[in-house]
Amino acid sequence: MKFLIDESIEYRIVGFLRSLDYNTLSVAESFSSLDDKIILSIAYKESRIIITNDKDFGELIYKLQLPHKGIILIRLFEENYQSKEDKLKLILKKFKSKLQNTFTIVSKNKIRFKKS
Repeated sequence: MKFLIDESIEYRIVGFLRSLDYNTLSVAESFSSLDDKIILSIAYKESRIIITNDKDFGELIYKLQLPHKGIILIRLFEENYQSKEDKLKLILKKFKSKLQNTFTIVSKNKIRFKKS
């Protein structure tokens, strides 16, 4: 499983995923300030799941129907690193098989999976 971490996500998440041996790219490192459509295209071509706080990816997927390999949209009330890491640990432990080609919405009390 490969990930592309959007600029809206703390860089420490990149290190966290790499420490678990996931192939992880960072937009901030490799593609700083690129348009979301281009980021989505890169992730699709490289079979990467995008992790983001940016709701605009939902519009690209559902309104414009652009292809993707998976999106994890983190919408937590507490926008701190630890809460994001904790949710990602849970997702990777319990729901890893559901992430590919799915729009995953993570909130404090719920994780929703939408096929697109």
